[in-house]
Amino acid sequence: MYELKQLTDRSYYINCPAKIGIYRANETDVYLIDSGNDKEAGKKVRKILDAQGWQLKGIINTHSNADHTGGNRYLQQQTGCIIFASGIETAFIAHTVLEPAFLYGGYPMRDLRHKFLQAEESEVKDITSPDFPDMLEVIPLPGHFFDMIGIRTPDRVVFLADCICSKTTLEKYRVTFLYDVDAYKKTLDFVEEMAQAHDGTIFVPAHADAFSADEIIELTQENRRTVDEIAAWIKEALQTPKSFETLLKEVFDAFGLRMTMEQYVLVGSTVRSYLSWLRDINVIDICIEDNRVLWRSL
Repeated sequence: MYELKQLTDRSYYINCPAKIGIYRANETDVYLIDSGNDKEAGKKVRKILDAQGWQLKGIINTHSNADHTGGNRYLQQQTGCIIFASGIETAFIAHTVLEPAFLYGGYPMRDLRHKFLQAEESEVKDITSPDFPDMLEVIPLPGHFFDMIGIRTPDRVVFLADCICSKTTLEKYRVTFLYDVDAYKKTLDFVEEMAQAHDGTIFVPAHADAFSADEIIELTQENRRTVDEIAAWIKEALQTPKSFETLLKEVFDAFGLRMTMEQYVLVGSTVRSYLSWLRDINVIDICIEDNRVLWRSL
């Protein structure tokens, strides 16, 4: 864990729970793509960079989830590097209570205010800043989170953030976190088209192995099938009208998930996103009875 892996002449990643990309702009200056899940991750990254004689010029956060931004503050304090992110993600990085607050739907209780869901705050600039390294291409990848992005390096390595889950993750959890189901499905289409056009030679998801174009196409299709299967399961489950809490329990039971407060907000938020999407496309509807919102299939 936390081993440096070289992909091409200038592109690397650090193998850790949420892969950290590295692009070497010249002999000494490097940019990180994400920073790990906490201060300790930041320390390990710094040790790797120092061992190579590299200077950290900047961090590009693909999105604001704590496991991708947890090393920001330590690395910024130690090196003075600039941190970049896109759109809404910048607000979540600068004000990290927003992540657990968004997931919970109110002020987050202490059970949710920890490094797994709330990273330390850091100073951040939008990717539209003139300071952004223009040799790195930003690829919009919305769906998993608000304004998530990927990065394509000049040597055609594509860092895909959290838009693709490994087969192992899909088999183990099935209901992986999504914010916008419609946007996510379009992102999967985009990644597949990009791979088919060979607009990248190596594709690096944050939570899966590095893949060739042909391999990432297969994995993209598996992710799409999983989304469609979950949507179909929810539609079938709502043949009988149910409250959200009843449906959520059935999801946990059906997919073998274990309820914790973290899983309650993560899976709960994802199920709400599926419900919103299914209602927007007129597959399900809501009714209000006896001061209860019930969901039902059409």
